[in-house]
Amino acid sequence: MAKIIVQNTNITVVGINGEDYISLTDMAGAKDSESRAADIIKNWLRNRYTIEFLGTWEIIHNPNFKVVEFDHFKINAGLPSFVLSASEWIERTNAMGLIVKKGRYGGTYAHKDLAFEFGSAISVTFKLYLIEEFQRLKSEEQKMLGWSAKRELSKINYRIHTDAIKTHLLPLEITREQALHVYADEADVLNVAMFGKTARQWRNENPELKGNIRDYATINELICLSNMENLNAVFIEQGIPQMDRLIKLNQIAIRQMQILESGNNDYKHLK
Repeated sequence: MAKIIVQNTNITVVGINGEDYISLTDMAGAKDSESRAADIIKNWLRNRYTIEFLGTWEIIHNPNFKVVEFDHFKINAGLPSFVLSASEWIERTNAMGLIVKKGRYGGTYAHKDLAFEFGSAISVTFKLYLIEEFQRLKSEEQKMLGWSAKRELSKINYRIHTDAIKTHLLPLEITREQALHVYADEADVLNVAMFGKTARQWRNENPELKGNIRDYATINELICLSNMENLNAVFIEQGIPQMDRLIKLNQIAIRQMQILESGNNDYKHLK
């Protein structure tokens, strides 16, 4: 669930089956009071053009859509006696473009394609701002997905790193506490090479933050860390002493970050 603000109105966006649905109830509140949101949605559904639009969208996207029921609604749409709720439309036609949610964050939600169309019932200006804010939300989500992917890559490479420690640095018999000390010691080799401080030093400096130093790293820093974890695993296998590895890794971190942070590197075009 996410929130966007359109003309001082909070609009809820939820993900359902991999698709984005926008709260029509929230949108209707921008036109009138929240208490009349259901009436505004019903008035929109009474319109013949709305029924044709919703039905055509369902025919394109929903193989289980009941076209016969849709034709019945289309014939009666626009008549003075015609009244239709979102729940009835969903139940009678097996529609999936509209969803009615109960409880917290309840209300009527519509697939983004349909929600943008409903925006016209609020105002053309509102619709345009809605599309703009929704696109901004999607752009921010893509940035976060990129960060998460790099964080997962760092975790995978960390496993390679710890396997090298287990194979080459741990004695045959060791207590769990001793093993944890060796792993933490080697992790701090990378932390010092990359960030100039150990995990404990970072925690002491940032007691209000949750997680660890790597949870707050930038994408470029995570890329560099992933590379260094692989290199340190190789250096461990080669039997290079820890201090020498730290110096080499720090030099590598400096060079790689200079490249990644450079305004002329090609990586920026791959985001």
